[in-house]
Amino acid sequence: MQEQRNPCVLQCVTLESPVGELLLSGCEKGIHTITFSKDTEHGSVLISDQAELNSVLQQCVAWLQSYFHSAQSVRSLPFPVVHHPLFQGDSFTAHVLRVLQSRVQLGQTVSYKELGEMAGNPKAARAVGSVMRRNPVPLIVPCHRVLCSSGQSGKYMGGKGNNIKLWLLSHERQNG
Repeated sequence: MQEQRNPCVLQCVTLESPVGELLLSGCEKGIHTITFSKDTEHGSVLISDQAELNSVLQQCVAWLQSYFHSAQSVRSLPFPVVHHPLFQGDSFTAHVLRVLQSRVQLGQTVSYKELGEMAGNPKAARAVGSVMRRNPVPLIVPCHRVLCSSGQSGKYMGGKGNNIKLWLLSHERQNG
């Protein structure tokens, strides 16, 4: 008999930030997604009372509030735990996202090519770009720190979020 997995029971919360409203979703095991308000689907169930949130979402909200208050303040805080299927296992995607989170620090930037090299695949710049587009937890896994080799910002959120990317990088330089 095959063992059935218990599906995650997701909670969602909105968070006001200097770059707009963020929608966070997560279960007891970790954060599933962070989306910018223009990316969210209408009709999402939101919890307005943070006392009702599970501890994982409470920690993520606190981490993000600290980040936006003073980017440097999160250096001493643990990253919120992520529990999204892309992070499960040993896929190229999971590896690149983990390398980005652990090795590209606050205030630093890398090119897609450099991140590919850091992940052990120096010819994977395009594949790294694809991984960045699929990142379900921006800010926690800081895909905004990845630039084109030319130094240009690239197409953050498919090009719709370039101003957000520039604001985040500036915020980290000034407060990191």
